[in-house]
Amino acid sequence: MGQLKAQQTVKGTMVGLLDGRVAVVTGAAQGIGLAIARSFVAEGARVAIGDINVDAVSKAAQEVGEEACLPEACDVTDADAVQRLLHRTVDRFGSLDIMVNNAGITRDATMRKMTEADFDTVIDVHLKGCWNGTRLAAAIMRENGAGSIINLSSISGKVGFFGQTNYSAAKAGIIGLTKAAAKEVAGAGVRVNAIQPGLIRTAMTEAMPQDIWDAKLAEVPMRRAGEPEEVASVALFLASDLSSYLTGTVIEVTGGRYM
Repeated sequence: MGQLKAQQTVKGTMVGLLDGRVAVVTGAAQGIGLAIARSFVAEGARVAIGDINVDAVSKAAQEVGEEACLPEACDVTDADAVQRLLHRTVDRFGSLDIMVNNAGITRDATMRKMTEADFDTVIDVHLKGCWNGTRLAAAIMRENGAGSIINLSSISGKVGFFGQTNYSAAKAGIIGLTKAAAKEVAGAGVRVNAIQPGLIRTAMTEAMPQDIWDAKLAEVPMRRAGEPEEVASVALFLASDLSSYLTGTVIEVTGGRYM
C-alpha cells in the first residue's frame, strides 16, 4: 500500500498534505512510530521524534532527515518529560499541530505468571503515557484553535489476547480515553482519533515464535501481515485535512482480522 499522495495547489505547485505543520511522535525510534515520522516528513511536516532510547532516537532523526527532525529522549510515563518534549518542539519549530501517542512495550505472561510490576509498567507506558500526551498536547492545541491527536491502540484492545491482560487492558483503555478526550476538545477545534493495528511486521512481532506467528497470520483474511508504512498512511490521513470531520473514531488496520 502506497503513501497518500500530495495535494495539488494553486499555480500547479505540489505541496505535501502536512506542509508547514509540526508533529510530535512518541516511540518513534523504530517500527510503526518511525514509519509515521518518515511519512509526515515526506509530506512536508517537521517532526519531533521522542523515544526513551537516546541512541536510537538520534539515529532515527538522522535517517528521517535532521533538518526536519528534533530528536528528544522522552519517558512518556513522566508528565514533566512529555511537557519538555512539547515545549522544545514549539520552541524549535514554532507550533504544535499533530500529536501521535505511539510509545509502547510488551510484558506478556499469563495472569498466573504476570508480576504486578509487569502489569503496572505496561499500563503506565501505554495508557498513562497516552493520557499525558493527549492532555498536554490538547492544552496547547486548544489555545491555537486546531490540532490532531492520534492514539495508537491495538486489535488486542478489541478482542483480548491470551497472555496479554496488561496489554489488552491498556489498549482498550486508550479507546475510551480517545473518545472521552475527543468530546472534551472538539469545540476547541482539536480532533482526537485512534488507530488499532493488527499483525504488523515489526522487529517486535517478528521475534514471535514461528508457530504463534503462523497462528495469528491464519486469522487474517488478507493472508499477510501489514507493514508499518500501512499504519503510517492511516496516521497521515488522520493528521491531515482529509479527515477534518473525524473525531473520536477508531480505524482498524488489520487486513480484516476480527471483523
